[in-house]
Amino acid sequence: MFRLSAAENRTASSLEQMPFFGKSGLPRRDQSRSCAYPDSEKVLSMWKLVGGIFLGWGLGSNDSANVFGTGVAASLIRYRTAVILTSIFVIIGAMLEGYKSMGIVGDMSKMSHTGAFIATLAAGICMAGFSYLSLPVSASQAIMGAVLGVGMVSGIPDFSPLIKVVLCWVLTPIGGMVLTTALYPIIGKALERVLLNPAKRTVFIRLGVLFAGCYGAYSLGANNVANVTGVYVGSGLLTPMEAALIGSLSIAFGVLTYSRKVMETVGKKIVELDGFSAFVSTLSASLTVHFFTQLGVPVSTSQATVGGVAGIGFVKGTRTIRKRTLIEIGIGWISTPISTGLLSYLMMRIYIAFSLTGA
Repeated sequence: MFRLSAAENRTASSLEQMPFFGKSGLPRRDQSRSCAYPDSEKVLSMWKLVGGIFLGWGLGSNDSANVFGTGVAASLIRYRTAVILTSIFVIIGAMLEGYKSMGIVGDMSKMSHTGAFIATLAAGICMAGFSYLSLPVSASQAIMGAVLGVGMVSGIPDFSPLIKVVLCWVLTPIGGMVLTTALYPIIGKALERVLLNPAKRTVFIRLGVLFAGCYGAYSLGANNVANVTGVYVGSGLLTPMEAALIGSLSIAFGVLTYSRKVMETVGKKIVELDGFSAFVSTLSASLTVHFFTQLGVPVSTSQATVGGVAGIGFVKGTRTIRKRTLIEIGIGWISTPISTGLLSYLMMRIYIAFSLTGA
């Protein structure tokens, strides 16, 4: 995506000639070697994973609300149970399907180890800030903005690979909303015909929320782990499998330690949800995110979930939607790539300035 120096071009050419690397320079999934770089350089560069781990923590603390936030708000599952299940299925999803979205992030972020560190650190700082403000935001937008910021330092980046990603970003909340408005009446009528006993219907809804939440956590791990450590695959520091493991563990840590505030925003402040609404909106968002995983594009689980919850509001009547909260979330979505881009740009400039002065 960015112009490479002569040394970097020679490195890329040598990688292509190695049997366990593809033309993109990314390690193949079935390779026997662990990394594109010598073991000594890999060990010395491992500290730069701190940025990705911090971003993973921020993603977990923010985006876990998209999984069980509606169920917790509807009192169908306890918060403690929700975060434990989310952590488990995030790791499973990342390990089984996380590699599918690694390619596009790695291809868009051919940068040095230092560039990858600065990009993930900047994205992580912004994600943590939005979590503190209780606003659900997009980790995809955060890391893409940061990658562009780093790239602007070395030259004008090629924006053409972003077309597919941005298109998917636009379609994500629309997909969540459309699925919700379609599934809500279909599943509702089916339940009324099949489960005539209200008690049995309640049990079904509770189990449905549990299933949808676990599926949502799986989709979160499969799709969004690329946002956390995909840049390190692009730099050659990690293989896709190593990136999936480290990224998913950091996401799980964020889920377990700092996810309650954003979960309350998603579950209560957009529109009041009953149990059935929580089930349908979570299922719709999970299906949407998993669909884009198969396309190999990391998207915003926040946007899918907010789209699903807003879809419930449209089904019940737009008066039930708290428009002010939606506007605040929208502002967060717009400001996310801008803030991460500016921060990573400044951090990269500062790093280069100190390097030139020998500090």
